[in-house]
Amino acid sequence: MKSLHSQDVKWIVVHCSGSRCNHPFTVDGLINTGKERFGQPSYHYYVQRNGNIVPILPESVQGVHAVGYNHCSIAVCYEGGLDEHGAYADTRTELQKHALYELLKQLRADYPQARIVGHHDLPGVSKPCPCFDVSEYAELNT
Repeated sequence: MKSLHSQDVKWIVVHCSGSRCNHPFTVDGLINTGKERFGQPSYHYYVQRNGNIVPILPESVQGVHAVGYNHCSIAVCYEGGLDEHGAYADTRTELQKHALYELLKQLRADYPQARIVGHHDLPGVSKPCPCFDVSEYAELNT
């Protein structure tokens, strides 16, 4: 795994797990999916439906979540992003919204030079991940 240096962090990228809101997607499932696809876990943090924030990768290790941005970003993933029929949707629970806000606030304090963006906000990304408009956290970017 490659190192990530705090002074290099320019982005805090929010993702969804791409899992249905009516089917739990476990921490082990998230970790194993990353390992199967990329040889390591993809994300630094996972925000579960119940609001638990689970550290996955140390912040000093590069994730594998956004081509061209892994070397300069911290990755946060929330459980969900698909409705019960498999369509893209903002499926965050109120507990997730609160936990995500608090986590992003802390990460911005730790990395004041970094901007909070959704995966779909990065150039070249065509999928709707994280399935909501991250600009709702715009005040954290100021």
